[in-house]
Amino acid sequence: MATLKPILLVEDNPNDIELTLAALESSQLANQIVICRDGAEALDFIYRRGPHENRAVQDPAVVLLDLKLPKVDGLEVLAKVKGDPATRGIPVVMLTSSREETDVVRSYNLGVNAFVVKPVAFDEFFAAIKEIGVFWALLNEPPPHRGGWPSNG
Repeated sequence: MATLKPILLVEDNPNDIELTLAALESSQLANQIVICRDGAEALDFIYRRGPHENRAVQDPAVVLLDLKLPKVDGLEVLAKVKGDPATRGIPVVMLTSSREETDVVRSYNLGVNAFVVKPVAFDEFFAAIKEIGVFWALLNEPPPHRGGWPSNG
C-alpha cells in the first residue's frame, strides 16, 4: 500500500491554522498535515532544504497556500513551484481572504489548480476546508511521477 502524501498548509494566521486543522481532522483524513508559516519555509519543505532536507522524498498531496505571507508571498511560492518542471505537478490551492481580481488572475496565470476565497463565517470556512481536503487528498488522481506529465520529446 502506498504511503499517504502529506498535506502542506502554508499559513501565517494562527486562527486560520487552528480552524484548518480542525476541519481537516473532522474529514478523517489520515494524511499528515505539515504547517509552514511563511513562503520561505514552504519552499524549503517542497525542495527538501534546510530543516526539511531529511524528509521523505514525496511531494505533498496538495499545497494549501495563503496569498499574503511573510518572507516570500504566496504568488512567489506559486511561481517557483509551477515554473519548475520537477514540482509543477504538485497541486496548489490558493486559500486566501483576498477577493482582488488581480490576485485571482495572477494566480491562474501562474498555474494555480484552484483559488478559494476563505469564507468569513466559521461554518462555511469549516465546510470549505473539509471539501478541499477530501477532494485533493482522496479523490484527485495526481500525475504518476514527480516531474508532472511526461514530455513528448
